[in-house]
Amino acid sequence: MSGAGPTDGVPAADPGVPVLKLGNLVVDLPVVLAPMAGVTNSAFRTLCRSYGAGLYVSEMVTARALVEGNAKTMGMASFGDDETVRSVQLSSVDPVVMGRAVRRLVDEIGVDHIDLNFGCPAGKVTRQGAGAALPVHRTLFRDIVRAAVANAGTVPVTVKMRIGVDAGHTTYLESGRIAEDEGVAAVTLHARTAEQLYSGTADWDAIGRLKRAVTTIPVLGNGDLWEAADALAMMGATGCDGVVVGRGCLGRPWLFRDLAAAFRGEPVPAPPGLGEICPMMLAHLDLLCGLFGEELGTRQFRKHTGWYLTGFPVGSAVRRDLALASTVAEVAALLDGLDHELPFPPGAMRMARGHTNGPRPVHLPDRWLETADDPTPPAGGDLLVSGG
Repeated sequence: MSGAGPTDGVPAADPGVPVLKLGNLVVDLPVVLAPMAGVTNSAFRTLCRSYGAGLYVSEMVTARALVEGNAKTMGMASFGDDETVRSVQLSSVDPVVMGRAVRRLVDEIGVDHIDLNFGCPAGKVTRQGAGAALPVHRTLFRDIVRAAVANAGTVPVTVKMRIGVDAGHTTYLESGRIAEDEGVAAVTLHARTAEQLYSGTADWDAIGRLKRAVTTIPVLGNGDLWEAADALAMMGATGCDGVVVGRGCLGRPWLFRDLAAAFRGEPVPAPPGLGEICPMMLAHLDLLCGLFGEELGTRQFRKHTGWYLTGFPVGSAVRRDLALASTVAEVAALLDGLDHELPFPPGAMRMARGHTNGPRPVHLPDRWLETADDPTPPAGGDLLVSGG
């Protein structure tokens, strides 16, 4: 297997390089691609995997849509031929539905890893009691995790969460202990509250506190990982067992190459110039078109163009035209017209890509905070469209 495989007692290829053990899976580097709506489809996963080992997780899918065989959801839960390790992120507010969805993933789709989403801060998700809102209801949280683990068999189940709803309602330490007690293979903390969304600075100290509270399974850290050095710094500062990379790899799939070098103790390669990035963009576009067809694939690629070109002085007209391109030929012609001698802008290394919004009050179901011990699944919470 490339990047991950079953535990078989064989040591890693390089005993000096840390690995990540998730139940019966061994990931060759302690690096996970964070699920991102509209981004981490099989095309993007393939591109990122070509740069380095790691665990590459799908977009979030909702359990009820999966159980009911929703066409969009089934497409999102599909995998390329190159994906020898199949990893899915799943969301649900109902233990029964969660259990059925996990069985379908295991028995019919043949997944190797399931991550449970308790961290999505999107208003359309939290107002239904799902995502980052759900850990407030600790009994329901336990029941959902228990159902997933029980139905997964030997397939490892992990949990991804945030610090809490807001600074006044933190849940991560209790949720981490519950998940550990229920037999999950690891817990991941995005070190922000739902209220923060993607604003401010991730609280890496919270990752350290979770690591000290959860002692028998790996604890993974997520938040503000823009360069390979950040991953080493996070693990050194918090003691966490691995990192989950989200926005830092948008427009920079080669970040996984840098992470591999850093974990091997090798010099991190210089960032690619525009002459390397343009072919990278076309390769990404080709993968998207292979997945969705040229029309939809090109539309899907539009948002990526701004991320790839962040910091490059290419001009607003080119950016606009790329954001409106509808064919591969249009994109290729626009990229061909750029100055391929431009080096990667040093200041762009830490420029935020993707979501930057927040803080914002969290939308919750009526009396959600006052009924924290109610195990009843919220009505309608599993009817969300997959993707988060």
